[in-house]
Amino acid sequence: MEKVTNGIWKMSFGEPEPHTPVRYRSAPAKEEALLKLDCPGKPPFVEDEVSIRATPRGILIELPLDGDEHIYGFGLQLHAVDHTGRKKVIRVNSDPVADTGDSHAPVPFYVSTKGYGVLVDTNRYAAFYCGTNLRKGESEHKKQEKKAIGTSEIELYGYQVSEGNRTVSVDIPSAQGIEVYFFEGPGLLEAVQRYNLFSGGGALPPMWGLGMWYRAYSAAKKEDVMRLARTFREDGMPVDVFGFEPGWQTKAYSCSFVWDEGRFPDHEAMLQELYGMDYRVNLWEHLFVHPSSPMYESLKPHSGDYEVWEGLVPDLSVEEASAIFARHHKEAFVDKGIAGFKLDECDSSDYVHSNWSFPDIAAFPSGMDGEQMHNQLGTLYQQTILAPYEEAGKRTLSQVRASGAMAAPMPFVLYSDLYNHKVFIRGVVNCGFSGLLWSPEVRQAESPEDLVRRIQTAVFSPMALLNCWRIPNPPWMQVDRDKNVAGEFLPNYEEIRDLCRTLFQVRMSLIPYLYTAYARYSEEGLPPFRALVMDYPEDPRTYGIDDAYMMGDSLLVAPVITGTTERQVYLPEGVWHCFWTRRTYEGGQTYTLAPGLEQIPVFVKDGTLLPLAKPLPFVGDDAMFQVELHAFGTGARECILYEDDGISYAYREGRHNWLKVEVDQENRVHVDRTGDFTGCRYQFSDAGNQQPAQE
Repeated sequence: MEKVTNGIWKMSFGEPEPHTPVRYRSAPAKEEALLKLDCPGKPPFVEDEVSIRATPRGILIELPLDGDEHIYGFGLQLHAVDHTGRKKVIRVNSDPVADTGDSHAPVPFYVSTKGYGVLVDTNRYAAFYCGTNLRKGESEHKKQEKKAIGTSEIELYGYQVSEGNRTVSVDIPSAQGIEVYFFEGPGLLEAVQRYNLFSGGGALPPMWGLGMWYRAYSAAKKEDVMRLARTFREDGMPVDVFGFEPGWQTKAYSCSFVWDEGRFPDHEAMLQELYGMDYRVNLWEHLFVHPSSPMYESLKPHSGDYEVWEGLVPDLSVEEASAIFARHHKEAFVDKGIAGFKLDECDSSDYVHSNWSFPDIAAFPSGMDGEQMHNQLGTLYQQTILAPYEEAGKRTLSQVRASGAMAAPMPFVLYSDLYNHKVFIRGVVNCGFSGLLWSPEVRQAESPEDLVRRIQTAVFSPMALLNCWRIPNPPWMQVDRDKNVAGEFLPNYEEIRDLCRTLFQVRMSLIPYLYTAYARYSEEGLPPFRALVMDYPEDPRTYGIDDAYMMGDSLLVAPVITGTTERQVYLPEGVWHCFWTRRTYEGGQTYTLAPGLEQIPVFVKDGTLLPLAKPLPFVGDDAMFQVELHAFGTGARECILYEDDGISYAYREGRHNWLKVEVDQENRVHVDRTGDFTGCRYQFSDAGNQQPAQE
């Protein structure tokens, strides 16, 4: 076993394929940060505990799995959190409707409560059998208990839990060789940090990207866009990013990447008007290139041998293709002020309704086949779109519908055409295991209650996004007045709008806290959103929690689903405080809560000095945050904040500050700035028993 760097090891077998996630990673490992992490100094396994061999199918890897271990990861898994005893196929899929491993962002990486991580460096549709099967004869000497004969389908075919020590078996079809990376802990969270730092560190978005996002109606024209933009400002609705859906182009399936002047006459003047109203503009697209596109002829020799929606599939792993695609985006969009893109349809067929994408048998100029390209396409697309922003020195936060391994450094947030609220919450829980970000976006709502509950989840998530591509008006104008599950009438339009505004303002108040969490993601590999088991791996009661998560180090978020009057929340050991009321709760217990429509259960860890900003209507390039410090617990006297210019890459050269903010016994604030950023992002009020942004 070869040592790669501090706490990371590698085993090699045969002749590894040339097209793998590690070979295509977008940034080098953050060696200095890796060296700062403590580790036991030896790999999680000795070599004879890991078996790698060739089979008629390809490569088979077998790794030990202790009876009390639980494993997590495998990318954006929307249907389960704890994968112990499950089979996961690492295959990109636009509609992962079952717990099979299919995902918008499948990642051949898992972590264990035993405190290690494993990355199998392949773009094949590898199958991970996570302790699902026993070898022949292993049951012979087990104690045979009397067991009733099953007579129902659930008894006969239901999910069976394997007991005792088992094996993780990884079947990699077609491959003739493989490299496997092992990440030490000593804990589960540290193993994830190592993986993220090996990927290049987490993404640091621009500050405006952490504000509120709104995507307009797909059929909107110029006058519709401007009406919405003006309405938000007139109604005092904080919105930072305004998104255009497919209709902005002359062709969309496949794409021309050219503005439709019929629907958007003098589009550059329209953009300048939006910029003058302090909006950032985001454009929808996918990468399939229509014959009318100005890129078509130059990309034709660098594309796969099958079309999608009558358009080319450029091989973005080929330098010439990536350069052509990036150059057009820089000249036509980035240089014209476009702040980011929504990269759609890069995740392949859904295996349920249709087979719209290129086949697995497709061939590409790089030598990749369709199977490999499907699993790598999302990250290649992100790298290509990111290039003109880096060239221009501008940060972006964008959206993408497919991603994969080694994606942590790329500032793209995943989304889905699925719309189950519980599934969306589970996505937030799971994304942190694999260096991914996920948006539980809000679209239309079935009721005012449904709208508010979904917005609450979005506000406390990686991207606070309303994706209203199906409806011409804001969702609070679309929902009908109805009754909640208790039979009480819900608020009318104006009240719902005002409640949504308040939620938007809560998001804006959290930006300094959240931006600091993302800075730690960038520098330390620490996920800003993560499952409770990552922070409390010694507590088995956190192992299966899929409806609550940590937002940064101090906030525990437990969203509520429409149609429920109460929910249970488990709080880990320690003391916790309600974000809204300051009521104190003892940890290590499960509480049954009945939150009103105005509140989402959010708990603050004892000893937290929480920085909350006065909400801004938008985050300008020179935004200054007026910060109040809220003490949760008698010992809450200190917090850390991060600041830089919020828009450029100057932070990479050290032009940023870490602020140590302290409150003395007289509630006076003292700030110690360390770093080379000469500006200032935060002004502080003297602390006291100040209340959070919403009562």
